[in-house]
Amino acid sequence: MIPLDQPRLRYTADLRPGLGSTFQATNFPDIGSAKFQRAQGGDSLLVESVQSMANRLEGMAWDKASQRPVALIEALPYVRVHRAGSPEEYLTSSREEAHRLASAFVREATLNGTPMIEVIRDCLGLAADTPLNHPRMARALMELDPFCLLHGIFFSRKEWLGQPRFTRAISAVIEAHDVREVISGGRKSDHVRHKLNDQNGEGGGTSEGYGSVPFHRIEWTAGEIKAMFVVDVDLLTSYGLGPAVSELLVLIALWEIRTLLSRGLRLRTACDLEVAEEPKDLPQQAELETRIAELITSQGVGAEPITVLWRG
Repeated sequence: MIPLDQPRLRYTADLRPGLGSTFQATNFPDIGSAKFQRAQGGDSLLVESVQSMANRLEGMAWDKASQRPVALIEALPYVRVHRAGSPEEYLTSSREEAHRLASAFVREATLNGTPMIEVIRDCLGLAADTPLNHPRMARALMELDPFCLLHGIFFSRKEWLGQPRFTRAISAVIEAHDVREVISGGRKSDHVRHKLNDQNGEGGGTSEGYGSVPFHRIEWTAGEIKAMFVVDVDLLTSYGLGPAVSELLVLIALWEIRTLLSRGLRLRTACDLEVAEEPKDLPQQAELETRIAELITSQGVGAEPITVLWRG
């Protein structure tokens, strides 16, 4: 279905605000909104960063209500972290942690009494004075959590000899072009307390949450909003996992894109976007899901979750 001889698969979707004409962009501490000028000229805005989009794409495959992967890919392996001393208590997983298998909650946990930092080291075949074998490590990650190959991982601890790194294979960003500020404001209202201090003149002010407080806010309007995606097919095929497994990983990446565009674009309270024009050549949801299910079954890549215990 997807020609794996293409080095990259690129898709662009035109977006628009789902309510009104304005939207709220991502903000950064001490910077605010990331406004910039393209070489083509005009003011542009970073609506959602590459880092945030990676988290959102990966989140499409996780069911928060059940604390498990969605049904389509629930057969693929991953690491579940439970609390030592209360082994039924679920804490987190390699699918939810920002650093995936390299998360502190994973590496400092134990599997049948063995520290996970040692389990991962041995699975990856890390040894002193030995070159990193990326095909072998990729096969190991397929047995631990294949999403590390899609969304990247950096084994940065000194105990992981060679500190191997797997680059993110799917990247995305949302930008707005020809942007203008929309200045507005409001008031946090307190209909009970009419003064900003109590009867003794101490406390009871805005720092404690009392009083009516006016505020201002900046939103944006734009000539165009674009979500852009790229899947690095060359990177995934370079791991030597075989055409079928490489295809599976590529299709999961495309499924994440399709799912995000269909139901995952409420980025913030005041940033609810919808697709105005779909990406060209992006397969439909049903087509992707049928082929993904076929490949998971035929390639025997399914496995039970790996449950580890974290003591803290």
